[in-house]
Amino acid sequence: MRGELDPREALDPSRFVDSNHPEVRDFTESVVRGVRDPRERIALLFAAVRDRLRYDPYSVTAEPLDYHASAILDGGPTWCVPKAVLLTASLRAAGIPAVLGFSDVRNHLNSAALLELMGTDLFVFHGWSAVYVDGQWRKGSPAFNSELCRRFGVPPLEFDGSRDALLHAADGAGRRHMEYVRERGMFADLPFDELMATLLDTYGPAMVRGSDTPRPQDPRFRA
Repeated sequence: MRGELDPREALDPSRFVDSNHPEVRDFTESVVRGVRDPRERIALLFAAVRDRLRYDPYSVTAEPLDYHASAILDGGPTWCVPKAVLLTASLRAAGIPAVLGFSDVRNHLNSAALLELMGTDLFVFHGWSAVYVDGQWRKGSPAFNSELCRRFGVPPLEFDGSRDALLHAADGAGRRHMEYVRERGMFADLPFDELMATLLDTYGPAMVRGSDTPRPQDPRFRA
């Protein structure tokens, strides 16, 4: 799904955004129980996904099953794309039209270890979610959990669908942080093959867990 999006299609479960899975529905209900206002539901689900799963850029895998929302719920620390998949599925389970979106971003406050592994400060296919509220699509990125934001000196993002909430352009000291350089579009489901091909083309196998490249012990992204 690129270009014009039909909000009605953004409510249906899909292969990766398995919003009809019992575990996804149970998780969603546990977060929004008793709340009827759509914006409050969005805010609660965004915060729950943001902080339930710690962000770890070293957790990329090439296993499709790892990218199903129902599997992400039971997993450990993960990266931006699975977190966006889980948020999108939870929003749909709550009756809120939601899709996946992807951008290429530059991280000007990268860690030395991650920069060496990637060979660049460009993060391709950074994942976020978009919700349809009051006739408009709004974007939110649940990637960075609150504890990690404190380490990097930025406040955690909040998102209720009233305005976009993408990653911070600068940290608390005014230094450049995240720069969005390209938008890849919005999708009803995860374009898994395109995602993996782009990661391998950009970074080689080093970024994929299970490759022969050892995982660095990076204190900036470890608990």
